[in-house]
Amino acid sequence: MKLRKSSILKWLVTITYMTMLGTNAAAVLLPLNGMTTEEVSDTYSNLFAPAGLTFTIWSLIYLLLAVFVVYQWLAPTGKSILSDQKISGQLRILFILSSILNSAWLFAWQYLQIDLSVLIMLGLLITLIYINQVLAKASLNKKESIFVRLPFSVYFGWITIATIANITAFFVDKNIDFFQNNQILWTVIILAVGVFIVSWTIIHNQDVAYGLVALWAYFGILLKHQSVDGWNQKYPMIITTVIVCLVILVVVCVYELFLQIKNKKKAT
Repeated sequence: MKLRKSSILKWLVTITYMTMLGTNAAAVLLPLNGMTTEEVSDTYSNLFAPAGLTFTIWSLIYLLLAVFVVYQWLAPTGKSILSDQKISGQLRILFILSSILNSAWLFAWQYLQIDLSVLIMLGLLITLIYINQVLAKASLNKKESIFVRLPFSVYFGWITIATIANITAFFVDKNIDFFQNNQILWTVIILAVGVFIVSWTIIHNQDVAYGLVALWAYFGILLKHQSVDGWNQKYPMIITTVIVCLVILVVVCVYELFLQIKNKKKAT
């Protein structure tokens, strides 16, 4: 019975992943609702949004998730997180849920249902928080660190930033005067809050990969503000804030990496 349930979950992981991939391909190639994802993003123009180049990270995310999908089919031997029926079942169910939410978010976003997109994105973020908490507490071998934890760390890192961006787009859509008239101030606050959340998560989850993704996202914001095709250095206060945030993230990532190396040396 347990083997049958495990097999069903493996298939559902694969099917929902392929569905998610297909939905994302449709959003780019068709595109859904006659607009690309980037064009929808431009509809809710704000000072937090990163440069278009930054979104290429989705290719890496889907590649890493594909690695997990393939790896979860392999029969683990010895001490392995996927040989634990309870934990592996949780991971697969949560992955299935995350894939469904990812696809649902794309439809909501492409069809300009901004309120619904925020709710779905929050659901996806909560799902990834839970997955990463499970993995952070688990004892993983080298293969699992690469094939299981790394994909979800990178995914979680990007969705953290994407959630902030989605909520920012929500406020733009509502055309709230206080927000519109104080965009620079709000962007500085959002950047600072974001870097605090990311820094805490890096240390709490002992996850440098998560931090590197956030670093890439903040670099994308800086790139857009400095680019002639972007904000063309129109907001020096935001540029300064982003640079400070980048320095903080680098320091936190290096510090966490140092702690991990130190702990490994102690263990040996």
